[in-house]
Amino acid sequence: MFIRKEEPKDYEIIYSVVKAAFERAEHSDGNEHKLVNALRKGEAFVPDLSLVAEIDGKIVGHIMFTKAKVGDDTVLVLAPLSVLPEYQRKGIGLSLIKEGHRIANELGYEYSIVLGSEKYYPKAGYLPADKFGIKPSFDVPNENFMVCKVKEEASDIHGIIKYAKEFGID
Repeated sequence: MFIRKEEPKDYEIIYSVVKAAFERAEHSDGNEHKLVNALRKGEAFVPDLSLVAEIDGKIVGHIMFTKAKVGDDTVLVLAPLSVLPEYQRKGIGLSLIKEGHRIANELGYEYSIVLGSEKYYPKAGYLPADKFGIKPSFDVPNENFMVCKVKEEASDIHGIIKYAKEFGID
């Protein structure tokens, strides 16, 4: 498996990968593939943190981290993480997260926030956000709103997250 930064020539394939990955997902609004395209055009987009996983030259997974705010502090939001159904449960998603965290650390980001499965994301180091004093601006079960320190010596931050407008969350 090879993980690299996405390129414009990948956009159509990524659209298909994201759509296929979420077609039968338990918690999905069915628009994740459209969200990726919208986020790419927004101010929160971080090109170095939109990655693809390839196997034998085929894109089988994608991850995107975008900027958000907690108070005056900039954090990252992991969304979405997509792996083609036939390639799921093979470690591709966790590899994408790990590489994303490594790059995020190099770029100086300290935290990544995710809204997702309490069974999956703790494997990548995510913990309930309330342990960090970070709160969502909407109702969500505590165990599904999680934070990971991507920089070990991260500063303490507290407050309510403000997502990029493309997420449609106020």
